[in-house]
Order: sequence, then structure tokens, then C-alpha cells
Amino acid sequence: MLQTERLFLVPTTLPMLEAIVDEDWATLSSLLGGVDFADKWTHFPEALIWMRDYARESPTDMNWWNYLIIHRFDVRLVGTCGFKGAPSPEGMVEIGYEIADGYQGRGLATESARTLVEYASGHESVRLITAHTLAEENASCAILRKLGFAFAGEHIDIEDGKIWEWRKEKT
Repeated sequence: MLQTERLFLVPTTLPMLEAIVDEDWATLSSLLGGVDFADKWTHFPEALIWMRDYARESPTDMNWWNYLIIHRFDVRLVGTCGFKGAPSPEGMVEIGYEIADGYQGRGLATESARTLVEYASGHESVRLITAHTLAEENASCAILRKLGFAFAGEHIDIEDGKIWEWRKEKT
């Protein structure tokens, strides 16, 4: 588990992912120590279904995948964050994050993303941290700039269309 001043970032386990996909909120709450759930705590449930399926078939280090973001003081699941897998042979990892609508604008996404960057930077094998946003100015662009990411170009993603790539060299 990763901790910040206001958040616990809890690595998902297969039982947690099973509960999420099954929408078994009582089980998920129990697995997370009795937390409540913010409305719309995930905007990408399909990603969690994919992660569940991947975890079923591929033993992996879950610290390089998905984390559930728990607000420490509200004792509430407020979002997800994580990596798109372990560092590549070239030393690259990609981060992603999302915060429930009702918790946006409080710096929680920045806090989560900063923690992921610090976690990745603490590993000798990591040389480059990347992220992708929609191809427009938005809150995620501001977060990434604040954390020292530089705009690296626009790409076409099969699922998302135009996206912007951001990069941060490990310091």
C-alpha cells in the first residue's frame, strides 16, 4: 500500500477485482476494511474488467497495475490510479489516474499521480514515466505539468482517437 497525507493507494487483488466486476459492493467494502464509495468513483469500469481477466490468467506483480484510492479521512473509495504494467525493457512505465466527480478540484489526482511517480522513480529499472490525456487542455494536462512532465506529441489511439503523450525523465 502507498500512503499520502490524505490518501491510501491500495493495490488491487484478484478478489477485489472480482467484487468490482460483480458489483458486489459489500464484499469490496469488507476487503478494503469497511470503506464507503463515492458516486462515480470509476469512469473506466471496462479497464477494471480487463485487469480482472488479466490477473486471472497472468500471475503478476500487482504493484505495477491498479490501485484503489481511499480517502483517509472520509474512509471512502474515491478513484483509481496505477500503471499499465511493469517497466518495459527500456525502463518505461505509464501512469493513469481518475477521481470521482465529487472529489475533483481538491488536489487528490495530483497527490495520487505524484505518489505513482515517486514509487516508479524509486525503482532502478525505471528511466522514463509517461502518461496520456485527451488531445485538449484539461485538468490532467495541468497535473502533469505541475509534476514536471513535458508534452511529447499527439498520437492516434485505436480506442480513444487523438491523445496527447506526456513524458518525465527519471531524476
